Amino acid sequence: MLYAFAVATILIALAELGDKTQLLILALACRYKAWQVFAGMCLGILAINLISTLAGSLVGGLLPPALLPIVSGVLFIGFGVWTLRGERDDGEEESRPAGRLGPIFAVAVAFFVAELGDKTQIMTIAIAADPTAVLRTLGAAGPAITGMLGAVGLSSHGLTGTQAFWGVWLGASLGLMLADGIAILAGAALGKKLPAHLITRISGVVFILFGVASLAAAFLGRA
Repeated sequence: MLYAFAVATILIALAELGDKTQLLILALACRYKAWQVFAGMCLGILAINLISTLAGSLVGGLLPPALLPIVSGVLFIGFGVWTLRGERDDGEEESRPAGRLGPIFAVAVAFFVAELGDKTQIMTIAIAADPTAVLRTLGAAGPAITGMLGAVGLSSHGLTGTQAFWGVWLGASLGLMLADGIAILAGAALGKKLPAHLITRISGVVFILFGVASLAAAFLGRA
């Protein structure tokens, strides 16, 4: 289990650096409190990685592949409009207990949607299928990682399907949390220096841009 856990953690953390979901978390951390973003992010990560690890083909079976970017785009634009419209209600939401759960849910859903079909989700599926085979596809990096793991006594010898499942799910989740945790810290730091109304507008615009980009990719890909 530790072998699959280590492979998933290393590869997913590296793949997430600079990814759109990391940039999304950065924008959300400018908008909401760090603990709300972290809580929502963790929920989204655990959910998407559970699906990816348990049944890689499940996500593709829920909707036709061509519809996934369209659905994602529409949802992102919806999140952007919701964020921009909610700017004037920030003071009221902070005073209501339920208002504190709204950002957590929004972050969880946004991360889940953004991760659908993303390279880190595809990599998680591949690692769950065969952690060793994935390392062989990485060129010179594969043997280097294998050697590093071997130096601390970790190998794929005797790895069972159950061990691989738990190892990949937990490892991939930790990898995303580590990479996106950096984005939360950066976003929180920026949030202290930028006016609240500007943060709200930036977050809303980022959502809408992601949505438009997703829709454009979907329709241009059909052309």
